[in-house]
Amino acid sequence: METAASSHVLVLNRLWQAVNIIGFERTFSLLCQDNAQVIHPTEESYQLFNLMDWIDFSRENPPMEEVAAVHTVNHRIRMPQIILLNAFDKLPQKEVKFTRNNVFERDKDQCQYCGRVFPRTELNLDHVIPRDYGGKTNWENIVC
Repeated sequence: METAASSHVLVLNRLWQAVNIIGFERTFSLLCQDNAQVIHPTEESYQLFNLMDWIDFSRENPPMEEVAAVHTVNHRIRMPQIILLNAFDKLPQKEVKFTRNNVFERDKDQCQYCGRVFPRTELNLDHVIPRDYGGKTNWENIVC
């Protein structure tokens, strides 16, 4: 049985794009502050609930034992699986910086021409298409 403490909740921005996965504490914090709504899938569509409506829904449709729930003094509230943020419309920037060490890491310290692994002190970076011929200094054109 999954407990509320071990369950994860998918967070969508207001454009319905996935932005994060969070735990139950953060989920209920966002719902209590009215910064998010619960998305509950139905057979044909989705229903949106604010926190009070979700509590009512949980009371009318008690969660089965295998469904994670938060227990309060008065209620057993279903743990949402998906929430929708009310105001956030950006995607998180998780781009890896283009650095010498990150290229070495990507290539696993292996020369891309001979296939041998070297200590980083003996490695260089090389443009696949030389800069003289219009080659860019980017992830696609640089190798160890």
